[in-house]
Amino acid sequence: MNKEKLQIPPVIFGTSGLGNLYQAPSYESKLAIVKAYVESVEGIPVFDSAGKYGAGLALEVLGQCLNDLGIAPDKVIISNKLAWVQAPLLTPEPTFEKGVWKDIKHDAVQKISYEGILECFEQGNQLLGGYIPQLVSVHDPDEYLMHAANPEEEAQLYQDIIDAYRALSELKAAGKVAAIGVGSKQWRVIERISKDVDLDWVMIANSLTLHSHPKELIDFIGELHQKDVSVINSAVFNGGFLTGSNFYNYKEVDENTAEGHALLKWRTQLYAICEQFGILPAEACLSFGFQIPGVSSVAVSTSRAEQVKKNIDMATKKIPQDFWNEVAKQGLIEEHVRPIIAKF
Repeated sequence: MNKEKLQIPPVIFGTSGLGNLYQAPSYESKLAIVKAYVESVEGIPVFDSAGKYGAGLALEVLGQCLNDLGIAPDKVIISNKLAWVQAPLLTPEPTFEKGVWKDIKHDAVQKISYEGILECFEQGNQLLGGYIPQLVSVHDPDEYLMHAANPEEEAQLYQDIIDAYRALSELKAAGKVAAIGVGSKQWRVIERISKDVDLDWVMIANSLTLHSHPKELIDFIGELHQKDVSVINSAVFNGGFLTGSNFYNYKEVDENTAEGHALLKWRTQLYAICEQFGILPAEACLSFGFQIPGVSSVAVSTSRAEQVKKNIDMATKKIPQDFWNEVAKQGLIEEHVRPIIAKF
């Protein structure tokens, strides 16, 4: 029997910026961003957050913003990707993802296990200040598995992940959360977990974009759709690179390497086509990421309040078929995607 499909809007808001990703905006700026999303989204607003974002700062700021805006807990949906707990900052800069989070006052420690994920859940609720996440998941299980030095260690780390999901399943059975999912940059890990865990939703990050869209992933998304598993496409700008940043999937691009040169050449070609048709690169990326069959929502974030409504509008904007034809003609997308974009 099919499970009840989650009812979430086409665009959900990612809160990494509330955790001081790359910069440290004022609280007033963050409040304006949250307010803009609440006012612009159709239906109930959905925020995606994580203990990893600014070592818990994003959760804390989100809860404070929602409280200051007078948003009742039952009028908002929060997704908390669990795996990291806030810890004292004992070094000049945080020990995780160095150089990414700016002006944060805590460190973060990864805890993926039955007990660890429950600790993440409880601490996250405290940081949110009375708001309880309805959607929960294990955050970046792919990165956790990469710590393994050999197959035996990998097997144990994967068991830690399964144990964490056992804890989440118990939370769902007790009515403390509504749905269980997974968020990962490596979609093959999502595929693996989906065979062992009854998932309600998945968030695919950096993997399904205008620049990167493997056929096997598109087929997998179709399979999830058939099972009524909601698919949220996140990081459709490849960490900001497709819209002008020099970071591709959060790694700085070096134009002096073959890989960096190829990335910059691809982006230059895309920008030229966008200019030709009067389309913003962000519009093209959001439209592509949202219209792949089986994708129910895209997750976007911004550090500017005035950009929030624009992002929501761009995700559902109809882009002329001639644009997609030119993108295909210049070889910027792979062959297997061409029949799909022909139906956009």
